[in-house]
Amino acid sequence: MDAAAIAKTVLKAVDGGSQIEPFTKGNAAFSETDAYAVTAELRVLRVARGEKPIGRKIGFTNRTIWEEYGVFQPIWGDVYDTTVRDVSPGDHVAVSQLPEPRIEPEIVLGLARDLTPGMDINAIAGSIGWIAHGFEFVQSIFPGWKFKVADCVADGGLHGRLFVGPRRNLSDRELDTLAADLSGLTIRLSRDGTLIDKGVGANVLDGPIHALAHLVTVLGQDSLNPPLREGEMVTTGTLTRAFPVLPREKWSTEIAGVDLPGLSVQID
Repeated sequence: MDAAAIAKTVLKAVDGGSQIEPFTKGNAAFSETDAYAVTAELRVLRVARGEKPIGRKIGFTNRTIWEEYGVFQPIWGDVYDTTVRDVSPGDHVAVSQLPEPRIEPEIVLGLARDLTPGMDINAIAGSIGWIAHGFEFVQSIFPGWKFKVADCVADGGLHGRLFVGPRRNLSDRELDTLAADLSGLTIRLSRDGTLIDKGVGANVLDGPIHALAHLVTVLGQDSLNPPLREGEMVTTGTLTRAFPVLPREKWSTEIAGVDLPGLSVQID
């Protein structure tokens, strides 16, 4: 396996909004470990052309969608200053250039400290500086969203764009109950005013802080990719199912159980 060559193929497809056959179709031995070597090479390519990694996305943390995609474990990918944008409710977002884009309502966490293996849930929660609600738009360079887990990893964790709503800094008192509060939140996702799906924080590996703890453990076993550092943001996985989007649609959310506003965006 040539990780650098695969990374160039992935980046060409992502840049062009084009699609290719899954790597596992031509090479059944292509593994998750191989794919995270591609992740490292993708980062090299993107940094070389001026992009800056500013965090991670965790995918497939929502166990309720595993059967739908045939992927039965979480994955992760980098997010960049070129793929992340802060938005306000009602903003227009450009995602139609992505191959088969889908919307995912997520909780985004801002790290105030480095995270290292061995930290428990409370220590990880205590390392969060801010929280926000955002929409990640995922994409698939593989037609019809048909792939295996290694393909998803190689495709940058399926990351397309991340739109982050208003950020809220956390007090020490809030940090004490943050893990439970985020696990207990509820969310309603609507398209053009019609309810499409509902979700709960516990859908994502029992809660967003638990999803983050999973990523800390995974990165602790990875010699090619860096650990989580102060200043990074992590989007923790979709709280509902992921849905295809079309231009001119308006997507919105309502959140209860935690002090975060819903968000609305219009698709361009």
